[in-house]
Amino acid sequence: MKQQRLVEQLAAVEQMGAWREIIPVSAVQGKKVDELRDLLVELLPEGPQYYPDDVFSDQPREFLIAEIIREKALELTRQEIPHSIATLIEEIVDRDDGVTEIQAMLYVERDSQKGIVIGKGGAMLKEISTRARRELEWILGTKIFLRVQVKVAREWQRDPRALQQLGY
Repeated sequence: MKQQRLVEQLAAVEQMGAWREIIPVSAVQGKKVDELRDLLVELLPEGPQYYPDDVFSDQPREFLIAEIIREKALELTRQEIPHSIATLIEEIVDRDDGVTEIQAMLYVERDSQKGIVIGKGGAMLKEISTRARRELEWILGTKIFLRVQVKVAREWQRDPRALQQLGY
């Protein structure tokens, strides 16, 4: 919005109540988002510490890894793949050189979905894997060697054995 209109709107908002602060934010342009976040964090009451400092979740490592890979696949395929995608961690090896090797399988329900997840020349699967690896390295604090494959498991959401195998 133009500056003059913004000033008018801020004046109108100020008349509506006794506010501690009024922060005009543009999520599209990223303006004042950090300032708003910092203010909100400052206003939050301190809560009890439920976990030791070095623990960030009550979920097992395999679950977190699977969910991060699944999240990246859904994020990158957007509306092309409905939520009929699941991830199974097949193997995790913590090597002596400090690298963690992860073998994961992405399951989809149809061949057309497999093609979308893999992408032209494997480009989509490579991007999914790269984004997942970066986040996993940050979370786990170790170098990650991530291998992700895609497999069709027809109607896995309706198969009790498949659901159990996939952790649902």
